Parts: sequence; structure tokens; C-alpha cells
Amino acid sequence: MIAAEDQVKSTNAQTIGKLVVIAVLMFGFGYALVPLYDKFCEITGLGGRTGDQVAELSENQAVDPNRSVKVHFDSNINSQLPWDFEPAETFMEVKPGQMYETHYVARNRSSVPVVAQAVPSVAPGQAALYFNKTECFCFEEQLLMPGEAKEMPVRFFVDSKLPDKVDLITLSYIIYRNDEATSLASSK
Repeated sequence: MIAAEDQVKSTNAQTIGKLVVIAVLMFGFGYALVPLYDKFCEITGLGGRTGDQVAELSENQAVDPNRSVKVHFDSNINSQLPWDFEPAETFMEVKPGQMYETHYVARNRSSVPVVAQAVPSVAPGQAALYFNKTECFCFEEQLLMPGEAKEMPVRFFVDSKLPDKVDLITLSYIIYRNDEATSLASSK
């Protein structure tokens, strides 16, 4: 009986050891993928990230005066965020290759400082490769004091290589509360 219990304990110890090794390997694999994910986001613009090449690209763009693309601005607020958040304008007609600027307006309705982060998306997905933000509030966390309102700029251009069949692009943001940063801001 004791030998059987010792064998079970030994088997359990081996299983736990293997699971710990697998967990460490999975963590290491995920950690190793971060630079690859960052590069992917820089190339595709996923998550609002842009590389240094965007500024260069905007300077080298030829404006297409014969073409017009409608850009729709959209906003969404996570239910945990006590803010009002909306675009200053809902639609804008743009010429591919030309730089434009607009802004979103946010207001903190709570009685405490709140930090939030905006996450952009571009639709249709095919247009994301051609919609380039050179300045965006989404690049950094935003802190609003109680009752504070703030205009948050977005500078962008639509690449003149945008396929002809795309005539409407939607730039949408969802803004989330950052609880950890909000706690730090509130304690100051």
C-alpha cells in the first residue's frame, strides 16, 4: 500500500514538474513574440501604431485632385469609463495624398481624475494600409481631471495608392479606462 502511494506521489511530482516547465516555455515563447508583434503593428498600423516612415511618406505623397474619399469618424466608450467622447465632425471629404486634421472631444463626468486609452480601427480592413495617422491622441494615455474637457487631435492622410473601389473609410475609436494609471493619478 505504501509503495503504491509513493508511486502516485512520484507520478504527481513528475506531472507538476512537466506542467511548470511547459508554463515557463509558453511564457518565454509569448515574450519572444513581442518584438515580432510590434513590427507587425508598425507595418500594418494595427493598434494605431505608425513607424517613422509615415512622416516621410506624407511628404512624398502626390495629391490626387480628381479623387475624393469620404472619411467617417466614429467613437465608442467602454461602459466602465465615465467620459463623454465624440468626434468634432462626423464626416470629412479628403483628397488622397493631402494632410488633414480633425479632433475628438472628451469630457470627464466623474469627480476624480481618470486615465483612458483609445484604440483605433479602420474599416474596411483593406483601407487600413492606406490610412496613415501622423499625430493621434491614441498614441498615449489621456488623463482628464474631474469635469475637464479636452480636444484631442488626429492628423492623417489617405495614401494616394488607395484602391479606386474604396470611397468610404471609417476611423473608429473605442476608449477604455486604465484602472492602474487612474489609481496612480488619483493618489497624487
